[in-house]
Amino acid sequence: MKRAEWLQETRKMRFEEAYGGWQNGRLTQEEAASLLGVCERTFRRYIDRYEDEGLDGLIDKRLNQVSQRRAPVDEVMRLVDRYRSKHEGWNVKHFYAWYKRDGGGRSYTWVRNRLQEAKLVPKATKRGVHRKRRERSPLPGMLVHQDGSTHEWVPGQHWDLIVTMDDATNEHYSMFFVEEEGTQSSFRGVREVIETRGLFSAFYSDRGSHYWTTPEAGGKVDKANLHPVWTSDETVGHRHDCGILAGSTGTFRTGFRDAPGPTAQGVGVGRHYRHGNR
Repeated sequence: MKRAEWLQETRKMRFEEAYGGWQNGRLTQEEAASLLGVCERTFRRYIDRYEDEGLDGLIDKRLNQVSQRRAPVDEVMRLVDRYRSKHEGWNVKHFYAWYKRDGGGRSYTWVRNRLQEAKLVPKATKRGVHRKRRERSPLPGMLVHQDGSTHEWVPGQHWDLIVTMDDATNEHYSMFFVEEEGTQSSFRGVREVIETRGLFSAFYSDRGSHYWTTPEAGGKVDKANLHPVWTSDETVGHRHDCGILAGSTGTFRTGFRDAPGPTAQGVGVGRHYRHGNR
C-alpha cells in the first residue's frame, strides 16, 4: 500500500472518532482537526462531505485517476523487450546511457522503475556508510583502482576485462583481456602503471583471493598475512597497510562508462594499501 492510500484509510478510521467527539461536545473543531492532522477549514470540509456521502466522501478522488503523463503500455513493452533481447545483464545506469543515445525521452528513475517492475534488474539495497560518495583524490597518482569485469565481450567468448585507473581523473592506465582474473593479471596491471606512470601512493581493490587472504568467508582480511601482490616490492622499502576506502566502488563503476559492454557487476567492499614513502 502506498503512503497516500495508507493516509486515506487512516483518515477514514479516525474521522468517525473525531466527528463523534465534536458532535457530543467533547472536542472543539480545532481539537478534532488537530486529531486528524489538518486545519479547521479542512475539517469543516470533511464534515460537509461526510454528511453528504458518508465515508466515501472522504476518499481522495485523485488516487483513482490515471495521470495524463503516464507512459502508454506499448512504450513500456518496447523498453522491456529491448532490454531483454539486447541488453540483458546490464546495470540501469549503462542501459540508460544507450536509451538516451537512441532518443529516449524518459527519466532515469522512470526507466529504472519499469525494469524493476518487470523483474529484469534487482532493487539495490540501501547503501551503508562505506558506499556513500566521497571526494575524489586531489591529484593524479594519489589513488589507483583495479578490478575486473566478466562479460561476453566477443560473441561466444567470455573474458575478464582488467582495468587499472586513476581515482582523480578516471584515466585508464591499463586495460587488457584475460581468460580469468587472478594474481598474474593483478601484477601485469600494476606493472604497466608503474612502467608508464611511475609509483602511486595508494591502491584500491576488492576482496578477491588474489588480492587478500580472508580466513573466514565474509570476514575481515588478514592484515598480518599479506598476499604476494602486496609483499613483492618490499625490497624497495615500501610499507603496506590496508583498510576500508569509502566511495571507491562508485568511482570504479563510473570509470567503466568509457569501456565497451556493461559495468563491472562484482565490485564489492574494497581494500587499499599505502606506501610509507610519499
